[in-house]
Amino acid sequence: MEKAAIDALLKDMQAPTRGEPTPRVKAIVDRIVRDLFYVIDEYDVEPSEFWSAVNYLTQAGRNDEYGLIAAGLGFERFLDVRLDAAEEAAGLTGGTPRTIEGPLYVAGAPLCKGEARLDDGSEEGEILIMHGQVRDTDGQPVAGAHVEVWHANTRGNYSFFDKSQSPFNLRRTIETDAEGRYRFRTTMPSGYAVPPEGSTDTLLKQLGRHGHRPAHIHFFVSAPGFRKLTTQINIDGDPYLHDDFAFATRDELIPAVERNQDPEAIAKAGLNAPFARIAFDFELRSEAAALPSAEVQRPRAEAA
Repeated sequence: MEKAAIDALLKDMQAPTRGEPTPRVKAIVDRIVRDLFYVIDEYDVEPSEFWSAVNYLTQAGRNDEYGLIAAGLGFERFLDVRLDAAEEAAGLTGGTPRTIEGPLYVAGAPLCKGEARLDDGSEEGEILIMHGQVRDTDGQPVAGAHVEVWHANTRGNYSFFDKSQSPFNLRRTIETDAEGRYRFRTTMPSGYAVPPEGSTDTLLKQLGRHGHRPAHIHFFVSAPGFRKLTTQINIDGDPYLHDDFAFATRDELIPAVERNQDPEAIAKAGLNAPFARIAFDFELRSEAAALPSAEVQRPRAEAA
């Protein structure tokens, strides 16, 4: 079809017929529909193909995989890049890089002061101690900041979504001490893949891509007067470190992993086995007016 014929069809279809439309919603939906009409015409999409796509989207919703699909198609990364650009244009510099939240956060993790143990002791694995400081962009410590941390177990599964794990296993909120310091002990996480033969896996295979993520640890870091930081660190040495299906890897977020087998160091850490250590400091940017909010409003799981 000629573009003019498609536009004429759209003009009739998109004219309001009852009440006043919401301008922003109407503008965005009209644009999406127009672009999809163009795609259908340009690629000669047949009705059976169209309804196959509708059925796919319906099933993806039933599988609760839209969060994975959004990450896998790069939408989450793109939204982060846009926030980075807005902050840069406003003159905000420094700060720990943000990266995607992902779909597996659960609100309400227990609050601990200064330090915490994340794992419930039910799983064998490499002991990891991670510690550091929360500072502002001038290098001053931020006392009382909340460091929310969550990650997968050694099989790549997250508590709450994996009902075999105890509630809030590998999830805590740590309030930094007077010097802005935090510390936690946990079990080294594993990377994971999207559900095999699920909606995300089906789509990625059609695109010639895999659905693997490297081992990583998620964080929200927040404090009054500062922009909330959503980020994650990746575990160095993972085979998918620079081949993350969710596009979340950033070089500044790959801290060194120090593995320690020295008996004196093991005893000093209060342990009785070799352990790994990661030191990582977070740097928060001050809040600024007229910027998109760094607090993203989206549906999130809540434990009962």
